[in-house]
Formats: sequence, C-alpha cells, structure tokens
Amino acid sequence: MKGEILKVERRRFLKQAAQGALVLPAAMQGLGWAKEKHTSAVVSPNVAKPGVKLNVRDYGAVGDGTTKDTEALQLTIERCSMFGGGEVIFPAGNYLAGALALRSNVMLRLEEGATLNGSPDMADYPVAQVRWEGRWIKGYIGFISATDAENIGITGPGRVVGSPAVRGRVNRQTRMRLPALLEFVNCRNVRVDNCYTENFGMWSIHPTYCENVTFQKVTVKSGADGIDVDSCKNVTIDACDFDTTDDCISLKSGRGAEGYAILRPTEDVRISNCSFRDKVWACIGIGSETSGGIRNVHVDNCKCLSAGTHAIYIKSRPGRGAFIENIYMSNLEVSGAKQGFLRFNILNSGIADEHLVPGDEGIPTVRNFEFRNIKVTDEPVLVDGTAIHPHKPLQGFVLENVTGTCGKGIFLSNITNARIKDVKVTGFQGPLLSIHNVTGKGLDGAVQVDGPKVPDPILPPAEPYKLH
Repeated sequence: MKGEILKVERRRFLKQAAQGALVLPAAMQGLGWAKEKHTSAVVSPNVAKPGVKLNVRDYGAVGDGTTKDTEALQLTIERCSMFGGGEVIFPAGNYLAGALALRSNVMLRLEEGATLNGSPDMADYPVAQVRWEGRWIKGYIGFISATDAENIGITGPGRVVGSPAVRGRVNRQTRMRLPALLEFVNCRNVRVDNCYTENFGMWSIHPTYCENVTFQKVTVKSGADGIDVDSCKNVTIDACDFDTTDDCISLKSGRGAEGYAILRPTEDVRISNCSFRDKVWACIGIGSETSGGIRNVHVDNCKCLSAGTHAIYIKSRPGRGAFIENIYMSNLEVSGAKQGFLRFNILNSGIADEHLVPGDEGIPTVRNFEFRNIKVTDEPVLVDGTAIHPHKPLQGFVLENVTGTCGKGIFLSNITNARIKDVKVTGFQGPLLSIHNVTGKGLDGAVQVDGPKVPDPILPPAEPYKLH
C-alpha cells in the first residue's frame, strides 16, 4: 500500500515539474509570450512569478552615442538573469555597444527615443561557430544574440541599428561571416515586437535551431535578407513591414551532406499581414538551403509591393536531398516584381556544396504547393514552374482564383495532380497555360512545350560523408 502511495506521489511530482518548466516571468506573459497554436506545439504558461525591471542607466550606461556601453549593458542583462528574469529597460538615448548576449528569461525593452547601435569595430564581436548559407563556419556572432536560452526577447517602440561601417556578408580576407543584427541559436520562446531594426550588410534577423519564435509589428530594413528562418519550428511573422536588398523572408534548413546529416527542418511557419519591398531578390524565398527539409508553411493576407526577381521564389537543387512540402499561400496582393509572381526552381538554384547527397536521394522531394486568392498587377509572368526534376515531379499544385494583369501566363513542367481553377487575368500575350509532363484538372486548352534541361546525375562519393 505504501509503495502504491509513493508511486502516485511520484507521478504527481513529475507532472507538476513538467508544468513548472513552462512557467514564464510575469513581464513576459503580459506581452503575450504564449505562442498561439497553428500547427503543432503550443506553450501554455500558467502560474508566473514577478520579474524585475532594471534600468541600464543605473548600471553605468551613458547613452550618448559615442561612449561604448557594452560592459554596462551586458552587466544589466546578467544581473536581470541572476534575479530570475524580467525586463532590462533602455530609456531614451543612443547606446553604442559591441556584441550583447541575451540570457534566459530576459526581455530588452527599448523605450520611445531609445536606439541600440552596433559598434563599427570588429574586435567588439567575438568569433564562434556561426551558420552561413546552410553550413556551420567560423564567423562573428550577432550584435544581439542568444544561445541555448529560453523566454527571451526585444520589445519597442525603440530601435536596433547595426553599424553602417560593417558592410558585406563575409570578410574578403578571412572568409569569416560578418555579424547579423539579431541572432538566436537553439533557443525556445523568442519574441521580438513593436520595434524598428536596421542592418546594412549581413542578414538582419537570423533564428537558427529555435522553437516557438514570434516577430510581430517589426519594421525590418536591411541591406541584405530581412528575416532568415533557419531550421526552426513554430515560427510566427505577423504584421511586419520589410524593406530589404535581398529576400525579405527566407526559409532555410541546411546545405548539402552536412545539412542532410543533421536533418533539422524548418517547419510550422505562419506569415501573415506583412508588407514586402525588396530590391534584388524575392519577397518570400523558400530555399535554396533545404537539406534539412521545409514543411508546413502558411502565408496569408500579405502585400508584395516590389521584388528584384519574383514575389514568391521556391528554390533548391539536386544534391540537397530532403523535402519542400505543404506550402499554402492565400490572399496575396502582388505588384512590382520584376520577373513575375511565382517561380519554382528545383534544378539549379544556389551554391552546389562540395559534399553532395548523391543520386535520386539528393533530388529534393516537392509536394503540395497551393496558391489561392491572388491579385496581380502588371506582373511580367504569372507562374514560372518549369524547373522541376522529372525523376521527382511536384506532387500536387493548386492555382485558384487569380485575378489582375500580367504579361505572360503560366508555365509548368513535371507536375502530378495539378489543379488550375478560376484564373481570370488579362493583358497577357501567348497562351495562358503552357505545360510539359503535367497531369491534373483545369488543363484544357494548354499548349505543350519542351521540358527543362536536367542536370547530370550526382554520383556517390568514394567514401560516405561524415560530419566533421
């Protein structure tokens, strides 16, 4: 009898301990820290303890724009963490600092008139293993970063601005990657909201190996990519405004045999109510680093106002392996994309890694791409969907309820179970629909065209790849 009581008590203790692991400080819960469930996991904090509020001025920060406040700011973050977590307050001022590391249960609150400025000196950014184009390499950590932390974030209405002296993405002499603006690695429960961010050279915001991440009402101005979601799960990007010089949002998951061996996908991503302006590439890019897989992406109610190539660009190549699947987009307004609304390129996009996944296993599996309720204005091409490998056709493609004007229509190759319905565009020259090796519904009247050029097969290496 006594043994049974002990077992019951042990089960009760383990249950309470598991619940306690989800407890967040009150300051964070008040900011809506709990993730809304949209595909799978959900964070459900219950009882929260009060958090401290520490003002960086009280710990020596000057905020005059010329004095480096790195030590004072980091000390305040560390002290907040040691007290159990809460808010680090930045009152109005210009705070100049080198790299800062966030700790678990700490929120940076940038008040009106507060700007956190990155140092122009590379010596102020430690060197570590960083993720760059799908591989782990030697490089400089981000201006504000966190590793192995949980319940962290940045809230405004203040600003985070990188140094305009730090240009480019990789140091040409050392080949080391330059600092991102915000970088979170292997973190849980990350929130950035109601603030302005600006970076000039490297990717601006880069979560990697993270779970439960929210960006809401963030202005993202970048000389490169805006937000790069890299092997993350449960990500929400809502009501953000992008002005970038490369992809506004890029979804990635590793490159070549290294990424395929690690096999950490980007999955369960919701992008909604955003505005996109891009100068060089795409509003939303999926790939080309896809070796860990990308799946379950929902994009709703967004405006694509300009793009250097296509508004939506899904891209990879043989040698990547893994999959891109369950991509659902609806209620998009598209204009100003220089090459068109939508492109798939699964044949030759991105850098070919030195260690490739060989054979048909290395050809990414692509399935379930759906686009509904799309309005286009003067787009050069509606859909360029021909660069699909015939050994692994796209399984399931829906284009439904499309209106507006375009210069050319829809071009598709190597697709099974396609469905084209209610495409009512005007202004195009030539046929509305041109296809090669496509089966499905809504294909009546399509013109048959030649298929894409297929790259040579990737042969197995002399020795199997090993992480090194």
